[in-house]
Amino acid sequence: MDLQVDEAEHSMEMHLPYLAKVFQGWPVKIVPILVGALSPESEAMYGRLLAKYVDDPRNFFSVSSDFCHWGSRFNYVYYDRKQGAIYKSIETLDRKGMEIIESGDADSFKDYLLEYDNTICGRHPISVFLHMLKNCGVKIKISFLQYEQSSQCRSMRDSSVSYASAVAKEEA
Repeated sequence: MDLQVDEAEHSMEMHLPYLAKVFQGWPVKIVPILVGALSPESEAMYGRLLAKYVDDPRNFFSVSSDFCHWGSRFNYVYYDRKQGAIYKSIETLDRKGMEIIESGDADSFKDYLLEYDNTICGRHPISVFLHMLKNCGVKIKISFLQYEQSSQCRSMRDSSVSYASAVAKEEA
């Protein structure tokens, strides 16, 4: 990775403070894996390669992504007027993606992205993770816990970034 890409990448810097707090007092080794723009075939291949690590209960995965980057400055202004205000349309769009992620279906997630072109910047690591879960030996359930938008867009001049947090846990 060249210096410009490294300086623009911020997902690890966003997660490290939280991980340091959660694992405070525990001897933890962090192995960052930066996932760039991959083809669906590569996402599936990496998912198969990494799936065995899901089976080891000593491993913890943190997958980073924002959700919709909406507004002309992001070159994305999808708006379904049936949803009411723009921010409600954005939330509906994001929640469709979140529901698909919760289902664990990587192919449906790919179809969703092709249909709506939602600007989920971590689409590739999310897809790799979904393929990991599909190919691992344990049954993992993803559940979204929180959803927020940086602002509530009401006009086409506004902009917003959506954020969602989820947990993936072994089903009992």
